[in-house]
Amino acid sequence: MSSENGSAPMGSGTAVKTAEAVLEVHDIHTYYGSIHALKGISLEVRAGEIVTLLGANGAGKTTTLRSINGLNRPRSGSIKFEGRDITQTPAHEIVRRGIAQSPEGRRLFPRMTVVENLEMGAFQRNDKAGIKEDMERVFGLFPRLAERKTQNAGTMSGGEQQMCAIGRALMARPKLLLLDEPSLGLAPIFVEKIFEIVKTINDEGVAILLVEQNALMALDHADRGYVLETGRIVLSDSAEALKTNEQVRKTYLGES
Repeated sequence: MSSENGSAPMGSGTAVKTAEAVLEVHDIHTYYGSIHALKGISLEVRAGEIVTLLGANGAGKTTTLRSINGLNRPRSGSIKFEGRDITQTPAHEIVRRGIAQSPEGRRLFPRMTVVENLEMGAFQRNDKAGIKEDMERVFGLFPRLAERKTQNAGTMSGGEQQMCAIGRALMARPKLLLLDEPSLGLAPIFVEKIFEIVKTINDEGVAILLVEQNALMALDHADRGYVLETGRIVLSDSAEALKTNEQVRKTYLGES
């Protein structure tokens, strides 16, 4: 591969896609101790877009998300959200500004009910009417959760837990939603449903940065994509172009 470095609250109506950058990541270097995990990552997410990150395990996809959400601060480089530098901003303040994440593995509170898990997504908010409205919106997106309001999250199926994790992130009323492996371990019927809902969320004005093991599914729903290898972006293009790229097809789409 050739080397290349490179909105509204939930339920507010269909977004018009523009070229305005919501997220700008420039030349970030992130470490785990002495391990140089990200080696100059640059990317952007524009208003109304779904952007996907592709790469093998260990390529740096999750670390990129953790650098954006404040859990792993880069040693150098910059991250801007809506034009404001958030590189050194604490994670809780990043959520307050409008970035929320549904993490890999879902990370629910298993002994808490569905409603209690969703309420945790709104823990920084004090607008009771808005929280109630968004709770109902989540139940509209995920009718299965409405049926299981009082059920402990840990007793639900993997697909239902994934719905709850995405719903919890939406309760923060994000302008940018980070999704880390939303289809991991799910049955195909749940994968299709999750991606239908991801598209609906995006159509309602939420930009999405998506890490997804199912590369074809990700590219089918994304506007653009970046390919990571060992902490570097080696390719970026439109999703349609990436689907026809020979190396992407061989490496990530399972074609010989």
